[in-house]
Amino acid sequence: MSPLTWIGDKIAHFLQKPSPTYQSETTCEPEALIKTLKKGDVLLIDGISRVSTAIKYLTQSSWSHATLCISDQYGVEKPDIAKVQLLEADVVEGVRVINLQEYVEQGTRICRPVSLNQEDIEKVIAYGKQRIGHQYDTKNILDLARYLIQTPPVPVGWRRNMLSLGSGDPTRAICSSLLAQGFQSIGYPILPQKVKPTNTSGYQSKLNHFFQSRHHTLFVPRDFDISPYFAIIKPTIEQHFDPYTFNWDSETKIETENQPPAVASD
Repeated sequence: MSPLTWIGDKIAHFLQKPSPTYQSETTCEPEALIKTLKKGDVLLIDGISRVSTAIKYLTQSSWSHATLCISDQYGVEKPDIAKVQLLEADVVEGVRVINLQEYVEQGTRICRPVSLNQEDIEKVIAYGKQRIGHQYDTKNILDLARYLIQTPPVPVGWRRNMLSLGSGDPTRAICSSLLAQGFQSIGYPILPQKVKPTNTSGYQSKLNHFFQSRHHTLFVPRDFDISPYFAIIKPTIEQHFDPYTFNWDSETKIETENQPPAVASD
């Protein structure tokens, strides 16, 4: 093991430990999440580790981690969480398959690719499975570690580039780049770059344009959230949320009802 790899491994273990100052809370009932998640969905995670704090700061996002659902219990009346599996690139363990139980108590968001047939979904999953055992890119870990020591005065526009300083080793990846490679392998867009043709002008130039894929190392977890090609699925709503049967605390409700009406001002 080279000195750089040894240092990266030690830092990875340190960054993977829970942050002493941050607590994540689930954004929906676990059963609703289990029933709603489908194969091919990207599940974004809030994260409670030290490295999660750094990623959320540098990307100005609520999401620090991205996983791919590879088996589900979608629509099952009595779902078994043990049968819901996620594929991820873990800081310490590398690319692996884990159970949804690992993240069910944290903040999550389902990002669902639209109009994909089952054959292509299986191709994305197969792409990820072929990389099980690949290691996390510790070059990124070394970069992230610097920003945990002292918060830098970094312009927002530079933060994404700071997360793309990977080693370039094809057997190493970070979570979002692994998923980006999977979807790009079947030609599914995430946040492609728009390219205008050079032989048109005026109004026609705004209508006629093409897209180019961005390099996979440039993707971060929030890109799946803001992508116009992934639907945001909220389990509570999918499981027929009814505001008229919401279980408010009785004391809180009475206290709210007794408040004086707001007075309009100029």
